[in-house]
This record gives sequence, structure tokens and C-alpha cells, in this order.
Amino acid sequence: MADHGSSSLRVLVLHGPNLNLLGERDQALYGTVTLAEIEERLHRLGVDKGAAIESRQSNSEGELVSWVQEVAFGAPEQRFSGLVINPGAYSHTSLALLDAVAAVVEHGTPVVEAHLSRVHARDSERRRLLTARAASGVISGLGPISYELALDAVILLARQRNLER
Repeated sequence: MADHGSSSLRVLVLHGPNLNLLGERDQALYGTVTLAEIEERLHRLGVDKGAAIESRQSNSEGELVSWVQEVAFGAPEQRFSGLVINPGAYSHTSLALLDAVAAVVEHGTPVVEAHLSRVHARDSERRRLLTARAASGVISGLGPISYELALDAVILLARQRNLER
């Protein structure tokens, strides 16, 4: 877990199962950039945009669900302005994550789903993004840049939300 930047705008970035193996696992599909390198890029981007970024990774579906809920429903000091999530394989299978993301978005907090690979060019099981049904938006297929664009989108949506209040 890392926390950088000082701002009232806080964004949580969640990485799902097997993303801790980036840079080592299936480099032809996912590339050679590690999760730590992606997180460092996101933290620098957050500082540049005036947002504090916190990153977490878990292989556990239940832990990811709890963290998603924390974004909008945790204690006030634990809440976030938005969420970037790469649910990994859970994006294709998890009704629990779908429900958690839906609750956060219904609460008015932006959630952007990011995927490194071109999921719609993959096998049929991976083309269906169950969790994306509830997300504010989805960015996929651009490698690590997918995360950066998702972070940009969440920051813009969170600021827009704050202006509309």
C-alpha cells in the first residue's frame, strides 16, 4: 500500500488477482512493466493533478469487495473521491464486485475500470466484463496507459461532481 500527494481529492487504485505478477507473467500479453512501476507512474500523475493516490492489490475477491465499499461507505476519513479498478479475472465472474461497484457509483462516486489487454480481442470468456456494467467508464487495451487514462478520467469526474454539489 502506498500513499502519495497531499490533496482533499483522494483516489483509490485497486488491482485484482495476479496483477502482482505483472512484468513476469505472460509478457506477450501484459508487457514487461511491473505493478510497482505502474503505481509509481500513477502516484506521479496524481501529484501533478493535485490528487492523493492510494494503491492496493489483492488476489482475494472478498478483500477487493470490502475495499470497493470503503470508497463511498467507509468512515468519513477513509472515503475516496473516486476509484480506478482493474478487477483482473474477477471482472468476468464476480457478481459481488459488480454489486459493490454499482453501490459506489449509485452513491455518486466515479469508478473507472482499467484493463491492460484488449479484452474484447481475447477469448469469449474474457470479452464479457461483468463489473464494467456498473462502472462510470472502461478503458482497455493500452497497456499501462490504460491505468493513467482511467486515473485522469476519475479525477475529472470527481472534480465535476464536486462542482455540481
